[in-house]
Amino acid sequence: MTRATHHDLVASQFGTTAAAYVASSVHASGADLDQLEGLVLRTPRSTVLDLGCGSGHVSLRLAQWVAQVTAYDLADGMLDAVRREASRLGRNNIVCQRGPVESLPFADATFDVVVSRFSVHHWHDVAAGLRDARRVLKPGGQAAFADVTTPGRAVFDTWLQSLELLRDPSHGRNLSVDEWRQALATAGFVVTETTTRRLRLDFPSWVARMGTPDIHVQALRSLHGRMPQEAADYFQLEADGSFTVDTMVMIAV
Repeated sequence: MTRATHHDLVASQFGTTAAAYVASSVHASGADLDQLEGLVLRTPRSTVLDLGCGSGHVSLRLAQWVAQVTAYDLADGMLDAVRREASRLGRNNIVCQRGPVESLPFADATFDVVVSRFSVHHWHDVAAGLRDARRVLKPGGQAAFADVTTPGRAVFDTWLQSLELLRDPSHGRNLSVDEWRQALATAGFVVTETTTRRLRLDFPSWVARMGTPDIHVQALRSLHGRMPQEAADYFQLEADGSFTVDTMVMIAV
């Protein structure tokens, strides 16, 4: 049996779901997206790299205020969606490029701002990706990373990663806030701001957006039925399977 690499799995999972992500309210709006927009408003005419851009919500929002955005992703389908939306909205300063985050095809100190939203938990090698993000950032530049985080308690962590993996086999791992700080410091960043939030995930649309197979949806519902009370309380598990997760935006220089 020939198995796909993790990079191939990520590209396959997201290459066929681009339309669903374009329409996703979770991805198309939110206080975290507003916060990323606010970051570039402080640095007008800058060049921005959007790592793991997905269907382009960050790239499209930021392109209104900057000189150029490079939308970077593994999935051709996602980049095609970015191109279509950029053309529709007249965002002619968005450049799309495909590749892995662990070996960025850009020279040192290329970008004023590097951002990534809801992507890092899919990266094959987070440490390598962050090192390369640091490499391509100009001296004095800013980086912002937004993602779902694990609560940092073993039982809660196990439940979150299990739910994520059943829904999407390209899932890598959600980090805790402390793990994020350590990973960024190791990569050479200095964290200047951390904002934490809670995000409700509507279960029916969450699995539909990824095209989760019925057998995995059944497994998810089975896990919901066996979730211990303290985990169910923490994730605010609802009768239809909807639940609430921790998120963060971490800004670094």
